[in-house]
Amino acid sequence: MDRTERILDLVALLLDAREPISWAELREHFPGDYGGSDDAAERKFERDKAELVELGFPLTYVQGDDERRDGYIVDRDAYYLPEADLSKEELAVLYAAGSAALASGAFPGRDDLAHALRKIGFFAGESLPTPRVRMELGSVHEGQEKEVSARLEQLWDACAARKWVDLTYASPKQAGTTQRRVDPYGLALRRGAWTLVGYCHLRGSLRSFHVHRIRELKVNTARPRTPDFQVPADFSLDSHVAYFPWQHRFHEQVEVVLHLSGTLASRAAGLLPGATLEPVEAGAVKARLPVTFLDGLLRFCLALGPDCRVEGPERAQARLREMASRIVARHEDSQDKVSA
Repeated sequence: MDRTERILDLVALLLDAREPISWAELREHFPGDYGGSDDAAERKFERDKAELVELGFPLTYVQGDDERRDGYIVDRDAYYLPEADLSKEELAVLYAAGSAALASGAFPGRDDLAHALRKIGFFAGESLPTPRVRMELGSVHEGQEKEVSARLEQLWDACAARKWVDLTYASPKQAGTTQRRVDPYGLALRRGAWTLVGYCHLRGSLRSFHVHRIRELKVNTARPRTPDFQVPADFSLDSHVAYFPWQHRFHEQVEVVLHLSGTLASRAAGLLPGATLEPVEAGAVKARLPVTFLDGLLRFCLALGPDCRVEGPERAQARLREMASRIVARHEDSQDKVSA
């Protein structure tokens, strides 16, 4: 029996057991693998056990008592995922989102995602129509999909295995490229751009890197089963990658007060996650929002139209007037050129 087959049979045996399985019983079930000398059998089982643990299989050894005997047991609560219990409509939405990601051409874990979509289709109990939607990656130019997709797969695997990567990076802040060694903590897709967040050995701190700006990438292949680093317990991608247009981790936070009326008032909670909302009059709300990228918020407000008004602070109002004036001037110049 080869190792893969033995591992699968071992998993099946442990999951089927209703009480701990002793080492002696394991040897009886696998006489051709765990037979022979005690030392050789134990070393082989220790390697198999280490691989199971590495794969996330919750295998533990328990000391017996009056109610049960010594042996190996699986924590079923940790092994089996809880039932999602989604409605057909929710499954359809999830299927559409996954299909859009798969169609983008640059999404890590594509094989796993495709497998998950097939499972969703099975549990839906009927044939789900293939959505004609695609997740647009604004940062990926035409012809870059395959290159970015390959790097995303490498980084996905490196994050999972916690292996450092060497990359050649073209920063938008300087000419040329720099060589970086990075401990990859995680990947995030925000507003059409994939971002890698990790510890940069060159800078000695956490840094974020746009994947489409990585020119070359090499993953450490030495000791593949041994992690090169540990991700801090308090690490959060949201703290390092802007999720909303008004977020930027390098800017000082300021509270901006907005007045929303008309149809925007009823949509305020969805439009401005994280804002404190206060009804001020019939059909209007006041929103207080912590902002770390003022220009991003003001562009968002301009796009919402006249039913979104900036009430403070004064510098936010002044900056909004300046941005609006530039837009008006640009349109006037365009009209003059058309007239000429």
